[in-house]
Amino acid sequence: MPRTLRLGVNIDHVATIRNARGGEHPDPVRAAFAAAEAGADGITAHLREDRRHITDDDIDRLMARLEIPLNLEMAATEEMLDIALRHRPHAACIVPEKREERTTEGGLDAAGQHNQLAYFVERLGAANIRVSLFIEPDPAQVEAALRLGAPVVEFHTGRYAHVEGEARADELKRIADAAALAAKNGIEPHAGHGLTFDNVAPIAAIPQIAELNIGHFLVGEAIFTGLEASVARMRALMDEARG
Repeated sequence: MPRTLRLGVNIDHVATIRNARGGEHPDPVRAAFAAAEAGADGITAHLREDRRHITDDDIDRLMARLEIPLNLEMAATEEMLDIALRHRPHAACIVPEKREERTTEGGLDAAGQHNQLAYFVERLGAANIRVSLFIEPDPAQVEAALRLGAPVVEFHTGRYAHVEGEARADELKRIADAAALAAKNGIEPHAGHGLTFDNVAPIAAIPQIAELNIGHFLVGEAIFTGLEASVARMRALMDEARG
């Protein structure tokens, strides 16, 4: 089990702010360097079909300049596969993507889409890109990831983040059980979506989870405190929870 918990900082919404007005400011690559200075272990960027935030040029510059690992979030499409194979980032997390959604709304149906996903997992893995599947914390989805040969799963924590009381406790147990099942079968479990200063500790305390990927909240807090302070506080809360 991992003794330290890695923090991946998602910089998508720095690009969202830039694109709202056009031009070059604020620069998500600059944000990636600031996050690394503040304690991020990796950078996550989602290159969407419609390029609503991160652009191809952003990926080019991140790959050329970043000294910590880049996790490319991508849909299972030929276009995104070609981009990933050209750049060869450290990792590629396959996520569901709907054009009309504001943000990723849930996990992949790895069980129901096995035949489609197998091709992408095999091609990425053959290029020495560490493949992750963004899934719900459900035993059937973990078992599907195992059959697909994915070395990593990232559990969608959106429901955990948006319910309260007993429902949150139930969802936390579901995530912990799924993380234990993944680790038992040799799959490294990650988690992310909707995590904040107030709710991160119970997720960070799950001993099998190796990495959290957090973006929107950190970028929002950066408006008030600066990105370095926002990332540093999240890093400290994660470390305290892991003990």
